[in-house]
Amino acid sequence: MKNSIIGRELEQSILGDIYCSKKSEFVAVYGRRRVGKTFLIRETFSGKFTFEISGLAKANTQSQLLNFAITMNQTFGANLKPAENWLEAFATLSDLVGKSTVKRKVLFFDEIPWMDTPRSEFLAAFEHFWNAWASARKDVVLIVCGSATSWIINNLINNHGGLHNRLTASIFLKPFTLLECEKYLKAKKISTSRMQVAEYYMIMGGIPFYLSKIEKGLSVAQNIDRMFFAPKSELRNEFNNLYTSLFRKADDYEKVVETLSKKGKGLTRREIEGNAKISAGGTLTKILKNLECCDFIRCYNTFSRKKRDSFYQLIDPFTLFYFRFVAKNEYNDVAFWSNSLDTPLRNTWAGFAFEMLALLHIEEIKKALGISGIQSNVSAWCSRDMAHHISAAKGAQIDMLINRKDGIINLVEMKFSPKQFVITKEYEQNLQNKIFAFKEETQTVKAVHLLMFTTNGVKQNKYSEIVQKQLILDDIYC
Repeated sequence: MKNSIIGRELEQSILGDIYCSKKSEFVAVYGRRRVGKTFLIRETFSGKFTFEISGLAKANTQSQLLNFAITMNQTFGANLKPAENWLEAFATLSDLVGKSTVKRKVLFFDEIPWMDTPRSEFLAAFEHFWNAWASARKDVVLIVCGSATSWIINNLINNHGGLHNRLTASIFLKPFTLLECEKYLKAKKISTSRMQVAEYYMIMGGIPFYLSKIEKGLSVAQNIDRMFFAPKSELRNEFNNLYTSLFRKADDYEKVVETLSKKGKGLTRREIEGNAKISAGGTLTKILKNLECCDFIRCYNTFSRKKRDSFYQLIDPFTLFYFRFVAKNEYNDVAFWSNSLDTPLRNTWAGFAFEMLALLHIEEIKKALGISGIQSNVSAWCSRDMAHHISAAKGAQIDMLINRKDGIINLVEMKFSPKQFVITKEYEQNLQNKIFAFKEETQTVKAVHLLMFTTNGVKQNKYSEIVQKQLILDDIYC
């Protein structure tokens, strides 16, 4: 394991086992732009590549083949001319790699989706390369990587042709958790509190590249202004590249996430169809599936309701922050984040963003509760009045509940507060109403426990006794 890699212990273990295998291996590493795929592979296999190549962005087939020939010449000391087609190019690579005397021949194709240009027949040649040559040997480790997640999923993981079930492993590289973000910033010698790490996470998610732009010696607000709101700031235009790098026909994906960004709790499929102006059928199905695979959205069911009532919710912090504050640039203030401290606009955002942080740390919450080994599922719930838009005033809504196999249902309330959160008489009555409505409508026989997840805890008073269990931000740094 490389000390320079923060986290990624499971992924490094998988890659290590693949390298030590006694047979040829074919692994796909995929995930969103800037999440650290290439860094992980290069650090794990440093000095062990027999051949490494990266596809060219927005280049034609001729340029891709030229790049392939140049890379082979540089790697093997050859003097090759570009191949006429991919079948010929891979035949040449097979010959050159086959002459190598190293025990494990590690071949790394970075940004492989870029090589698959229209009408190039790249995929057919690549299939033949693996099926007819590499898989027949016992010494090849073929690693492919790419940000174009939809390409990896459709052409490799869910391939129904020559590469069907040919992958020996696939690794979806997730963003960092809060704990990994903290470790990363410490490694950069940046001094932060856990509340500050959480705020960075609520804005950018756990994307290593975005975190790498944080400068030490500056406050969170100063860093966010510099990265998002200053003239020519680096992350101001990142959204324009993010979805284009991940998905073909990115415009439709952007329409869906923009539509979902306007409804915090999510929309049904039918509502997305109506608002995003995307035709029903396979196209939207694929978009939603790919967005879910990349953890931009989640599909969730309300407790005790049918699957057809599923909601799709945008949960990616960076995308949510972009649409809320950056997209329209309506504030025209280079110090917007500094100037918005403790304003209603900022406080409303922080409350919702903290809920998203919780949703992205479900496993850590379960671990902190001591129920990692207990079967459970997470859902949401709203009363019939709210579900049918009869009376939001009388209705009740629970954004997260954990339905446990051990006879308990945790109703989770999430509150962001710089200080200890104070439960008032009015809020305590609101909580009582939620619990009563949930029990009455669902007729559950399980014990219903109110769980408060807050940044700094709940202040004890005569109204706080309604809380059965509480977790604070520190508890999920695990």
